[in-house]
Amino acid sequence: MNAISSLAHTDPEFDYIIVGAGSAGCVLANRLSANGKHSVLLLEAGPKDSNIWIHVPLGYGKLFKEKSVNWMYQTEPEPELKGRQVFQPRGKTLGGSSSINGLLYVRGQHEDYDRWRQLGNTGWGYDDVLPYFKKAENQSRGADHYHGTGGPLPVSNMIVTDPLSKAFIDAAVESGLPYNSDFNGATQEGVGLFQTTTRNGRRASTSVAYLGPAKARSNLKIETSAHAQRILFEGRRAVGVEYRQGASLRRARARKEVVLSSGAYNSPQLLQLSGVGPADLLRRHGIEVVMDAPGVGHDLQDHMQVRIVMRCSQKITLNDTINHPLRRTMAGARYALFRKGWLTIAAGTAGAFFKTNPRLASPDIQVHFLPFSTDKMGEKLHAFSGFTASVCQLRPESRGTLRIKSADPAVPPEIRINYMSTETDRTTNVEGIKILRKILNAPALKPFVVDEYDPGAKVSTDAEILDYCRDRGSTIYHPTSTCRMGNDALAVVDQRLKVRGLEALRVVDGSVMPDLVSGNTNAPIIMIAEKASDMILEDAR
Repeated sequence: MNAISSLAHTDPEFDYIIVGAGSAGCVLANRLSANGKHSVLLLEAGPKDSNIWIHVPLGYGKLFKEKSVNWMYQTEPEPELKGRQVFQPRGKTLGGSSSINGLLYVRGQHEDYDRWRQLGNTGWGYDDVLPYFKKAENQSRGADHYHGTGGPLPVSNMIVTDPLSKAFIDAAVESGLPYNSDFNGATQEGVGLFQTTTRNGRRASTSVAYLGPAKARSNLKIETSAHAQRILFEGRRAVGVEYRQGASLRRARARKEVVLSSGAYNSPQLLQLSGVGPADLLRRHGIEVVMDAPGVGHDLQDHMQVRIVMRCSQKITLNDTINHPLRRTMAGARYALFRKGWLTIAAGTAGAFFKTNPRLASPDIQVHFLPFSTDKMGEKLHAFSGFTASVCQLRPESRGTLRIKSADPAVPPEIRINYMSTETDRTTNVEGIKILRKILNAPALKPFVVDEYDPGAKVSTDAEILDYCRDRGSTIYHPTSTCRMGNDALAVVDQRLKVRGLEALRVVDGSVMPDLVSGNTNAPIIMIAEKASDMILEDAR
């Protein structure tokens, strides 16, 4: 279909159309509409964020496989994970993945952003991005060199400080790690408690933090259940978006720019559906090529996690509360009345960052500690008292791809991540498990441990640990880099996040990261959107 003839004079016009109301899209909608000078249309494929479990921190467990607010993607069979498909939950509601994620606020290392700059991305070094982290933040501990107050995004201390999390911190210190009160401060290395994107025991998604205060603006229009089908072009200029809402196919014109904020899977998918991507792939699916861009969907990266489950000797875990009707009811009542207790916990209470090799400049493993256990995340908790700690390799070398399978936007894309496809990745995971085991067997945790349930004593050699990683390794939900920023032939966007070779089209989300950050991705995506908002408004002058 020829996009030039797809827009009619009767189609509504806006200065900016933002596709995707997730971690980045809600930030953009707020900032671009704030001065009242620009009209903004925000399109979200999912519903409003009215599901009650979105706003309860522990509710992420209920949303893990909730189709109404989750794209529920799957990878293709992963060669290094014994051909297993790996479940890929992604938010499909106002707030996107910030409405269903684990709520942890971890920016990554200073070195991550300096590496972005060293790759040729001027303006993206740590000193460049720190002001945007601070601008976004309303830090409960107050402002300092590394943190801001008065921003839209609440960043809070854990409300629950259970004895197991404290014992884990003590055990890690006994094992040689320094105590670190702020993973987002001067240095990341060490052990401590995570901070979360919560306010008074409630989730603070970007929908709550950014979109909520902006919803009443007359120059901001929000359309939910509006699934973008393709970007409309006149020549190489993006001029609008076609989207499906219920049974209707609608179009809207963008006078200034179309901004894709659909995430590391949906943004490259939409570009490819719109004729921007590898030309042979597009032709294979009968899509008219607007621009041959082989980098679209290239360089997919994700963090993998491998979990260790311990049997606890005391009935003090979340398992014990959830599996006991009276205690479960009391926990619910405590949360309803006081916004405290088990329902306030995130997908990690305590955390640790360490090096698997002392010659490394910075930590290459992140540990998430959880005072509960299950065979698979999002499934029923174990009947016994248990707790979990996982290793996550922070800077994997493995790279994958995102490719459309069909010209139909309703067909999920082909996701190939290629976890553990390099020797470094395999070695790092094995060494990470070995170091984590030392922590879990340190004196401070001895009073709480019966034994290691999974993988257990049967797994001890490096070869056995690697085999366990292949059996049980899974995503920790941080896909990035499929519309990578850079100057090379495969880079999709430039340093101002404009799609190279096209006009009036930007990508602003985790897909533009030159490579993965050494931590969780929600905070950096919010930072990217804050910085992009300034660039878009500067370019509009």
